[in-house]
Amino acid sequence: MQLPAALSAGAVAAVAALVAALLLLRCQDAGPGAGSSMAGTEALPKLREDFRMQNKSVFILGASGETGKVLLKELLEQRLFSRVTLIGRRELTFDEEAYTNVNQKVVDFEKLDDYASAFQGHDVGFCCLGTTRKKAGAEGFVRVDRDYVLKSAELAKAGGCKHFNLLSSKGADKSSNFLYLQVKGEVEDRVEELKFDRYSIFRPGVLLCDRQESRPSEWLVRKFFGSLPESWASGHSVPVVTVVRAMLNNAVRPSDKKKELLDNKAIHDLGKADGSLKP
Repeated sequence: MQLPAALSAGAVAAVAALVAALLLLRCQDAGPGAGSSMAGTEALPKLREDFRMQNKSVFILGASGETGKVLLKELLEQRLFSRVTLIGRRELTFDEEAYTNVNQKVVDFEKLDDYASAFQGHDVGFCCLGTTRKKAGAEGFVRVDRDYVLKSAELAKAGGCKHFNLLSSKGADKSSNFLYLQVKGEVEDRVEELKFDRYSIFRPGVLLCDRQESRPSEWLVRKFFGSLPESWASGHSVPVVTVVRAMLNNAVRPSDKKKELLDNKAIHDLGKADGSLKP
């Protein structure tokens, strides 16, 4: 495999660490709720139509990120919600007409209590908020991925949100020795304590996407998984669009469970269910 000239030794080391972590995760149990039943997916077109008729409101946290951008696009194409609100630290600019009626609430995540009104009146919430230790440092990573997420969930619950959807990670475990997985596991548990009517956790493996900016390490990751047998690669990686479609397909399905945990396999299955997604 020929590597791009821009690929640094650090990128190779990062991918090597990723492979080691994946080998460890391969031996771990995905936890309760993994491999969620696919019963009822054949009725998705009808479920979507019924959902639209309920005129629900939704907010998205992290709409500027790779997953959040795809989620917003798919959500608007399916026209599932009567009102869509983005909550973030800056206002986003959109050229497409489909985004015209999207509401935006700019908040200071360091002073979220001052912006409680932004979280009021939403039936469903999707949290795709997150950063990396490399970008923000260890302290900054914990502040964003734990503190910001938890405070946002608290305000959403107080504001009337019934169904909270959290993008987490494969291997999330508050007792993990890896800071990333430890923080993801901790925030999962602490959000559960808020007792939403419905709480859905998505634990994808490595997210596969084509970013606008060039990241050699991510190029190598995509090449790595592309060279693996599909059955193994699908167990540890997943395209972002598949995650997003799994989130939306799950949201329109009625459920009496207080907590749902969808692992990478369940995300693959549900995200690929029924290709007729547009109304």
